[in-house]
Amino acid sequence: MKIFILLHLLLASLLSLETSDKLFECTEIFKERKSELLVELERIDEQKQALSALQIATEELLRKKESRLNEKEAVVDNKLLEIKEKEESIKKMLAKNEEILEELKSIKMDKVAQTFAKMKDAAAAAILSDMDNDSAATILSSLNPKNVGKILSKMDAKKASDLTLLLVK
Repeated sequence: MKIFILLHLLLASLLSLETSDKLFECTEIFKERKSELLVELERIDEQKQALSALQIATEELLRKKESRLNEKEAVVDNKLLEIKEKEESIKKMLAKNEEILEELKSIKMDKVAQTFAKMKDAAAAAILSDMDNDSAATILSSLNPKNVGKILSKMDAKKASDLTLLLVK
């Protein structure tokens, strides 16, 4: 039995030595791996800081661009407002000019009508016969019907017919 106990102690000490060697090897492997992991953690932390700095710079750039865009939009809006105001002003001037032009045409037509009303029928008929039909019809439409009848009676029948058709329209 002493032998058995001695053998057991010997085996136990051998096993403990073997286990101790394995533990020592594992500890060495973990130490090596720990330093690798620390280096990797340091690299990841540096990348995280770089990414954070890049994100901040990108956000700042975006804010600046957005600010410039808002300024340019304000300038464009002001220009559009100016253009609309000028457009309204031009429309008003155009309407006023058209009104004045119509008034001038009316005055001019009245003078032409007065001139033709004062002319002899044969002279008026001769002048109107030489004019294009639209212009002659416009002048005749400004005269009183009695004078129109007298002038048309002094014209060539074909021309008088054409002018009468234009007057009807």
